[in-house]
Amino acid sequence: MKVSIKDLAVFSMLGALMYISKFLMEFLPNIHLIGVFTIAITVVYRLKALYPIYIFVLITGLLNGFATWWIPYLYIWTVLWAVTMLIPDKKLNKKLRPVIYMVICALHGLLYGTLYAPAQALLFGLDFKGMIAWIIAGFSYDVVHAVGNFFGGILICPIISVLKSAQRYAKPN
Repeated sequence: MKVSIKDLAVFSMLGALMYISKFLMEFLPNIHLIGVFTIAITVVYRLKALYPIYIFVLITGLLNGFATWWIPYLYIWTVLWAVTMLIPDKKLNKKLRPVIYMVICALHGLLYGTLYAPAQALLFGLDFKGMIAWIIAGFSYDVVHAVGNFFGGILICPIISVLKSAQRYAKPN
């Protein structure tokens, strides 16, 4: 997986854009565009999408602190990346494509607390029942997260188009 200087610049900007978008939307609890960007970047850059995703994770830790809340960030966005990698984008019906991406984005938001829970259980010594209680206690926040991700998902296909256009434009003749 060869990464050029141009790739590093683009991936750094995308990782920073992910962080800035989250920062600007912090006044809305559990609503952000990280899932939207993760899906769009994965569709366009495939395996290399891990670079901007982990640049975002690193920036988040650097600017918000490497505390226990940050540890699940090391895998939560990778789960969404992996699910997106399994989708055959080129074979999807063009009318269904936006809906499929919106649903996947929403499901990730809905499962966010469940994905977060194993780290919480390990870090804070919760048994299985405690972990389930933690998931249930946060479920209403996950519902808000899912709704925000679903409607934010409207932006996925336009972002994919912009990224693909920029990629074509930046290729040498």
